[in-house]
Amino acid sequence: MLRRIQGDSMLPTLQPGRLVIATSSFHEIIPGKIYIFSHDGLEKIKRAARVDETRVYFLGDNLADSTDSRHFGWVSRDQVKAKLLCAGNGWRRKQAVRQ
Repeated sequence: MLRRIQGDSMLPTLQPGRLVIATSSFHEIIPGKIYIFSHDGLEKIKRAARVDETRVYFLGDNLADSTDSRHFGWVSRDQVKAKLLCAGNGWRRKQAVRQ
């Protein structure tokens, strides 16, 4: 899955316009990792902050400019579509994604 970052919610980790690669083939949701999920008909890219058996709490890295779970609450696990693998200029693996 290839996506382009829009907005400032994931600064400084992911800058607007940057391309990211994600996979829909993942087995668990790990706090601290970045995921693509659907919410209100839109795809969002945020970092998993907390996870329980059925839900995920997502936060943007730029808390001052992020609409995330602080605003819309927990997200059902079945709304999580992909896990980010890499981002970037030159496609160096995990260049901009803090692991």
